[in-house]
Amino acid sequence: MVEAFGQQALLSILIHIVFIALSWWALQSLNFEKFLRKNRVFQARVLYVLLAVIMGSIVSNFLLDYLIWSQQLPLIFK
Repeated sequence: MVEAFGQQALLSILIHIVFIALSWWALQSLNFEKFLRKNRVFQARVLYVLLAVIMGSIVSNFLLDYLIWSQQLPLIFK
């Protein structure tokens, strides 16, 4: 039982990291330069990181919730 919690925690960490990296990669395709002020490079990078974390967390939480719900679904019929 305890091993299952460890495996679920490791899976959650990996999925969060993967989706944050995927969000970072996807954000690179957008052209934010016209929305940002000049000489604010550090703030723009922080904004990119925060947006990637927010987007990646939302998608990974949805995926992990869906996984948990799909595992609990057979319990309806018991």
